[in-house]
Amino acid sequence: MKRTLLCAVLAGSLAITVAPGAQARDGIGPGGAAALGVLGGLAIGGAIASSQNNGYYPGRPVYREPRPVYVEPRPVYVEPRRVYVEEQVCHTERRGYIDAYGDEHIRRVRVCE
Repeated sequence: MKRTLLCAVLAGSLAITVAPGAQARDGIGPGGAAALGVLGGLAIGGAIASSQNNGYYPGRPVYREPRPVYVEPRPVYVEPRRVYVEEQVCHTERRGYIDAYGDEHIRRVRVCE
């Protein structure tokens, strides 16, 4: 059994080394073939990596909202100021005057006592 298995492995490895290397033809150069190989490897690697994880953040959430905080404000008492307003007693009078050309004009004038 061991001999047949060993012979099969040796025959397979010889077949792989004797076979000619694959060449990219039909307008794709060696650089393009390498780029496609890298892209395919990245795609397959990403698919395998994403299938291993259930979610991006396993376990508890990273951010929890803080508890609401309420602080009762202190009572503020401000004593009102006393304001004294002294108003002038004013009234309007009509005063007439004559200008340099001899025309009479009547003006309203505010008179305060």
